[in-house]
Amino acid sequence: MAVRKLAPPELQPASFDFTSENEAFAEREIAKYPPGRQASAVIALLGRAQEQCGGWLPQKAIEAVADRLGMAPIRVMEVATFYTMFNLDPVGRYFVQFCGTTPCALRGAGEIKKVLERRIGAERHISSDGLFSWLEVECLGACCNAPMVQINDDYYEDLTPENFEKLLDDLAAGRPVKPGSQIGRRSSEPEGAVNTLQDPALFDGSLVGAWRKRFEEEALKVVTDEAATEVASLPEESKAAKPPAGRAIESDAADTPAKRAKEGETPVRASEQKRASSRSRATASKSKKTDEPVSPPQSGKSYVATPSDPAEGRAVSKSATTPVAGTPPSEGGKRDGSESKPDVPVKENKTP
Repeated sequence: MAVRKLAPPELQPASFDFTSENEAFAEREIAKYPPGRQASAVIALLGRAQEQCGGWLPQKAIEAVADRLGMAPIRVMEVATFYTMFNLDPVGRYFVQFCGTTPCALRGAGEIKKVLERRIGAERHISSDGLFSWLEVECLGACCNAPMVQINDDYYEDLTPENFEKLLDDLAAGRPVKPGSQIGRRSSEPEGAVNTLQDPALFDGSLVGAWRKRFEEEALKVVTDEAATEVASLPEESKAAKPPAGRAIESDAADTPAKRAKEGETPVRASEQKRASSRSRATASKSKKTDEPVSPPQSGKSYVATPSDPAEGRAVSKSATTPVAGTPPSEGGKRDGSESKPDVPVKENKTP
């Protein structure tokens, strides 16, 4: 971004004061914000000051806005130099902002630029009659209707060298001009003619009603089909559901005393009582008694009692298994297992 500086001193006015109308505007803008936040109105006041000065901001106007809002002049200067919508140099009565970015360039913006250079002169130059000045800017957001320019606050689109020349002539003569498309295009419609969505039924609501009716019929059909499917899926004879867990189920299949008592019969029949009292069905038996000792099972192996704990009732070997303190090693026996090894004489190694 290029460095933006104030106009040279010879172009600066000696003073600036808001008109009564703009002073009332400033009071309304400041009143929109809470006390102590009046600096929020800085852009609105700078815009009105620029309009009062003929389309640009002199240094005295920037200082007047700072004084009106209680701001340091450098803070207002930062805002004015940052936003390119504020012009820091004098401009013509009709300030033309020419878009030269890619969409406009592809649509013939180069020819429009040649007209500006021939009719007005170089950038930032004011024409001799004081009516026109121009500046090439970044995209202005009307790419569908390129090429285009912005003159003061209005857009002029679908330009050609011929209709742009006529536009400048009308502005210079004070004749009324029409902003927007210069070829009669409505908004951003296709250039030439509209070839789609031309049926009036698309916009009079008749198709919408037909579609709504069709959707309602389809929805009703879906509901009806689902209901029919659900009824058809039911069994012809409903089966009893499973009883709750833990609840007893009474059954009449068994002939039990409880069933007989419920039906008024004798719970226990005489034949059953007789059979139960028969001695042949007694389960008691006399156990055999014998004084013969029971010998342990024998096998072909012999067993030797091993040391054990006398409290458990098992035999304990009488031979000492642990040497007595003070006994010579020869009497206590060897504990390293060498007693099981035969003594082998050691041969002396005689070297000849």
